[in-house]
Amino acid sequence: MKIVAMVGSNRRESYNMMLTKYMQNRYADKVEIEILPIHELPFYNQDDELNPPEIVNILREKIKESDGVLFATPEYNASIPAVLKNAIDWFSRVEAVLVNKPAMIVGASMGALGTVKAQLQLRQILNAVNVSTMTLPGNEVYVGSVHEKVDEEGNLTDEATVEFIDSVMDNFVNWVEKSVNYASAY
Repeated sequence: MKIVAMVGSNRRESYNMMLTKYMQNRYADKVEIEILPIHELPFYNQDDELNPPEIVNILREKIKESDGVLFATPEYNASIPAVLKNAIDWFSRVEAVLVNKPAMIVGASMGALGTVKAQLQLRQILNAVNVSTMTLPGNEVYVGSVHEKVDEEGNLTDEATVEFIDSVMDNFVNWVEKSVNYASAY
C-alpha cells in the first residue's frame, strides 16, 4: 500500500515532520509512506492553474497513484499553515486528485491540546467539494507536549502515545485496504 504524506511545516526541526518520518519508519512493513515536498510548490495562482509548474504535475501524479493521503499539520494561530493550504488548493483545482482518497490527519505540538483547532479546520477543508477526501471518523491523532515525547532522533518515546498511534495506524491501513478493494470491485 502506498500513502503520500503532506507535512504542513517547513521548519528544519519540525515535530510534524519528525512524527511523519517516525510513522514512515515504524510502519514500513505495512505501508510505504512518501513525503511530498509541498514546501517546493509556488503559491497557488488561478492564472497558472491550466499551465502549472512541473512540480505541481509531478505531485498530482504521485497523489493519483497513491492509495491514500496522510496529512500532518502543526497549528499556527489556531489554524493550518499556509504551505498545507496552498498544496490543497493546487490539488483541488483542474484535476481534483484528492477526491475520494482515504485520508488520515495527525498533528503534534508543544501545547497540551496538540493541534485540535488546526485539525478541525483541516477536516472542514477536506470536506470541500473539489477536495472531498474520506477521513475515517474517530481516527484522530493529537500529540500534545510532543517535545516531552520524542528523543534527539525524533523517535516517539512515550509508550502510551506509541501504542495509540499503532492502533490508529492499524485502523487506517485496514480501512484503506477495504476502500481500495471496494473501489476496484466496481
